[in-house]
Amino acid sequence: MEFKENDLPIELHHEDSVRLGAGETIRFEANGEAKDVFIGDAFTPTIQLFPDTDYTFNSGDKQYQVRAHFEDKLSVKRL
Repeated sequence: MEFKENDLPIELHHEDSVRLGAGETIRFEANGEAKDVFIGDAFTPTIQLFPDTDYTFNSGDKQYQVRAHFEDKLSVKRL
């Protein structure tokens, strides 16, 4: 399922994605307990997060945070 920035904050599950206002897409793939997080259209992960860790990044003039969970989900919110 594809979500939009208006849906934030959101918890993505495997095969879900969210498109930010600046056009970037966030999605993840599970790699054991770690989550390979893809920001934009890259074929390689932007970062690998382990459960209960987060990553903050800018897109356009806004700041976002993604956080990995033990379950097969990734939280995305705008700061």
